[in-house]
Amino acid sequence: MKQSIGCVAVLVTDYDEAIAYYTRVLGFRLVQDDAITAGKRWVVVAPPGALEGGLLLAKAKNEAELSAVGRQTGGRVFLFLHTDDFWRDYRAFLDRGVRFAESPREEVYGTVAVFEDLYGNRWDLLQLKK
Repeated sequence: MKQSIGCVAVLVTDYDEAIAYYTRVLGFRLVQDDAITAGKRWVVVAPPGALEGGLLLAKAKNEAELSAVGRQTGGRVFLFLHTDDFWRDYRAFLDRGVRFAESPREEVYGTVAVFEDLYGNRWDLLQLKK
């Protein structure tokens, strides 16, 4: 048996705003952007080099969903962006205005720093040790 996680849904307030942030600021690629029904789209972005999976940008449609935008995990780190060169990506993100919540640090598993996306979701930028 083979299984994998295809996408992770991230609540956003606006499709185009989210696409612009993830593609221009984080350097992700737009994998898919298809209209489903009036006002609803299937939008997937993925980091460069990703072979499968990605983020499904899900537009919040009611007050409960709007209140969860940026806080889907209650303020904990939500997503982990693995990189093959931490310092390259860290500097590029700083240059593009990414907000880091802490300074980079070395852990037993690798080099890491927490950043926040457009909506306040917390991410680890992480280069794992070999």
